[in-house]
Amino acid sequence: MARYLVGRIIAWLGGHELTMLVGLLIVVGGTWTFLAVADKVEKGGTETFDLQILRAMRDADDQPIGPIWMSELVRDITALGGYSVLTIVTASLVCFLSLDRKYGAMWFVIFAVVGGFALAMGLKSAFARDRPDEVTHLSQALTSSFPSGHSMMSAVVYLTLGSLLIRLVKRRELKFFFLALPFGLSLLIGCSRVYMGVHYPSDVLAGWAAGLAWATLCWLTARSLQRRGLVELEF
Repeated sequence: MARYLVGRIIAWLGGHELTMLVGLLIVVGGTWTFLAVADKVEKGGTETFDLQILRAMRDADDQPIGPIWMSELVRDITALGGYSVLTIVTASLVCFLSLDRKYGAMWFVIFAVVGGFALAMGLKSAFARDRPDEVTHLSQALTSSFPSGHSMMSAVVYLTLGSLLIRLVKRRELKFFFLALPFGLSLLIGCSRVYMGVHYPSDVLAGWAAGLAWATLCWLTARSLQRRGLVELEF
C-alpha cells in the first residue's frame, strides 16, 4: 500500500505536474514575501535598513556614488522599466502575436500586463507610502512609493516575454537563458531605482515579489488554458 501511494505521488509530480507545483510554490512564496515586507513597512520595521542602503548610494554632498558616467548608465537602465518602454515592448509583442494569428497568446499577454499594471496601481494607492526625501531624486516620480512600479512591471513584462520565448527553443541552456535574462533585467532596474533615490529598498523588494507572483500566476493560468486549446503557447 505504501509503495502504491509513493508511486502515485511520484507519478503525479512527474512531467508537467512538477512544473505546475513549482509554479504554485513561487506564487505562494512571492505573495508571502510581499505581505511580510508590507507588514514590516507599515510597522516601521524596515526604516533603519532602508535608510542605510539609501544613504550608502550617496556621498557626503548628496551626490550619487561612483564615476560621473555611472549616473547616466543607471538612468539608461531604469528606463528599461519605465512605462513607455514597457508599453512599446508589450505593444510589439501583441502585434507580433496578432500577425501570427496566435490570438490566445495575444490575450494572455494583454491580460498579464494590463492586470499587473492595475494591481501595481491598486497596491500603490492602498499603501500610499511617500517617496524618500532623505536624498535628492535623480528622476521624476509621480506616484506613491510602495511597491516599486518599475520593479514589479519589469518582472511582469519581461517574465511574460521570457515564458513565450522559451517555447521557441529546445536546448535547456537557451531556455535557462530566456528565464534568467528577465530576472537579471528586473534586478538591475530595481537596484537603479534605489540608486536614483526614488525608492526605498523595501519598495523594490516588494515590487519584485509581487511581479514574480503575478507573472507566474498568469503563466499557470495560460498553461491550464493551453491544455483546453484556448491559448497557443507553442510556436
